[in-house]
Amino acid sequence: MTTEERNDHDVIVIGAGFAGLYQLIRLRQAGYEVRVLEAGADVGGTWYWNRYPGARCDVESIEYSYSFDRALEQEWNWTERYASQPEILDYIRHVAERYDLRRDITFETCVEAMRWDNVSERWTVRTDDGRSRTARFVIAATGCLSVPSRPDFAGMADFAGELYWTSNWPHDGVDLAGKRVAVVGTGSSGLQTITAIAPVVGSLTVFQRTPSYAVPAHNGPISSRLDEVKPGYAEFREESRLSRLGFHCGEDATGYYAETPADGVRRELERRWSDGGLCFTLSFRDVLFDAEANEALAEYVRERIREKVHDPVTAEKLTPRSYPIGAKRMCVDTGYFEVYNRDNVSLVDLGEEPIERFTERGIVAGDAEREFDVIILATGFDAMTGALTAMDVRGTEGTLSEKWAAGPRTYLGLMTAGFPNLFMITGPQSPSVLSNMMTSIEYHVDWITRALEHLRTRGSRRMEPVVAAEDNWVNTTNDVGDLTLMPRAASWYMGANIPGKQRVFMPFVGGVGTYKQIGDGVAVAGYHGFELT
Repeated sequence: MTTEERNDHDVIVIGAGFAGLYQLIRLRQAGYEVRVLEAGADVGGTWYWNRYPGARCDVESIEYSYSFDRALEQEWNWTERYASQPEILDYIRHVAERYDLRRDITFETCVEAMRWDNVSERWTVRTDDGRSRTARFVIAATGCLSVPSRPDFAGMADFAGELYWTSNWPHDGVDLAGKRVAVVGTGSSGLQTITAIAPVVGSLTVFQRTPSYAVPAHNGPISSRLDEVKPGYAEFREESRLSRLGFHCGEDATGYYAETPADGVRRELERRWSDGGLCFTLSFRDVLFDAEANEALAEYVRERIREKVHDPVTAEKLTPRSYPIGAKRMCVDTGYFEVYNRDNVSLVDLGEEPIERFTERGIVAGDAEREFDVIILATGFDAMTGALTAMDVRGTEGTLSEKWAAGPRTYLGLMTAGFPNLFMITGPQSPSVLSNMMTSIEYHVDWITRALEHLRTRGSRRMEPVVAAEDNWVNTTNDVGDLTLMPRAASWYMGANIPGKQRVFMPFVGGVGTYKQIGDGVAVAGYHGFELT
């Protein structure tokens, strides 16, 4: 019987993106029989689904890649500083082929429900094809941004033109040349889409609810940088694992805003802006803690927006003022603000002209109906918890969605009490979305694999957080978050983009290096805070 035909497994992994593939590799090495269940038709996770125009990573490709195999690091050559979606997907497919991973993956199979049996101490996993499988352990590699937020605007079904979501873009692409196009949403996906399609479409109307802070990518060829890094890749990666964001930002040279003279502040901001990328918010150590420091960075970005956008009225609409910089996901752009200098691009501020309804011809916002051939919705995701609560997961005392109704409760973002042997890779209350996801993924996969090997060595069949340890971690995550300015923004970090979702700051803001020290300490102490039976 092949592993595909079997109904019982040592481990079931949900998801075949970066996390699921690496988890499969590590469990194979450890001698476990594994089946990966993937909703898509191939590997890739978020990079399989998100094929919208301009889709690109906001972490440099040198760091947004696996580090577990030095031969893989040396043989793969990225072409750009910030890799595009097609190149990232090519990389993931290369990994799947290199390690012969597809033979243990069942594609086009969506997990609908999971039940824990206290007697057999196994999970039963039911999929949308009606089939049930069992496993001693289940590992959710479901991703933090995998369940789209799809607001239901009045009259959407009446629109006679083409309607697309950036989160599920047609794999064959869309011909937008010369068409009247609307884009709703100006988060990262919206910014990338708008920048890519503006030169192609006949006209482009952008519907913006909240303007984004965006720092230039300064993207370009990366061959010379690769040549510098590859000889010392191992040391380079180790430095990333101990950093705050999980990638290099020159943190050792960073001082405090309050201790820096005005001319020094300006020099540092200029330097960070010239470097480009997400490291801009690490210009000073107190940016996320001190409102004055934060405002200095925010005003610098506003100044640069005013320089880039010719029309002062439009520039003001594109200027964020209602939340601290860094409190929402920062964007890395490749010419976004300059798009609004084009004659074929216009901006609708939804604060002034809210969307009332869709019509057969287009969108009514404020008192005006605008006609479109194509509407593109870049409305984000039910972040961090959405993929887990979308499944009907039943543990020892109820469902996961019931337990997390007032916000997620985990221990280290790895497990949650009442759901034995269920692990989460980059789950809520871990650094996850505040970090280089590749660094966080590899740490969690390695941690989980070592935990399973520890259980096997001592003859244990079950692992679950102690409630007191979980409560302490939830309080720690909340307390550290409250020390920062981040809860002051209505962000998807808080679940604020999902109607009815409890507003709770979900990621661990203490940093990747600090989190690693805590996680390593828990493991060394015999998995302190977990009950092993």
